Amino acid sequence: MSLGNLCRRNIVIVKSGTMVKDVTQTMEERNIGCVVVNGTKDVFGIVTDRDILLRVVNKNLDPSQTPIDDVMTKEPVITFREDMELPEILEEVQKNAFRRYPVADSDGNLVGLITLDDVIVLISKEMANVANIIEKEGPIL
Repeated sequence: MSLGNLCRRNIVIVKSGTMVKDVTQTMEERNIGCVVVNGTKDVFGIVTDRDILLRVVNKNLDPSQTPIDDVMTKEPVITFREDMELPEILEEVQKNAFRRYPVADSDGNLVGLITLDDVIVLISKEMANVANIIEKEGPIL
């Protein structure tokens, strides 16, 4: 199954220059832990609740005076292609220390977001399917 079928399509995009306070309000209202910052057609940056905690709260910055650009993870943002398959996704996840990845179509347009949690859930479901097959074909204990 390709990533395009698995990724979350209801991503929240904020504009470059938005103040951290406005972003955190959006995150709270939408009950999300991550937003994508889009300065152009491509992903410009990504910011998580952890980024805000470590880069704003921990440094005593004023969220109403701090643009999101100052605290986001900037380019190069590692973006997955929607045609990627699970083995390729796992290889990339192992190389990088990120938990969230924007997903783009073949033209580079942002189409979704995949989290490490999503990948773990997918692997768990696949393992359960394999276990069911083994259980059906094996001797009953």
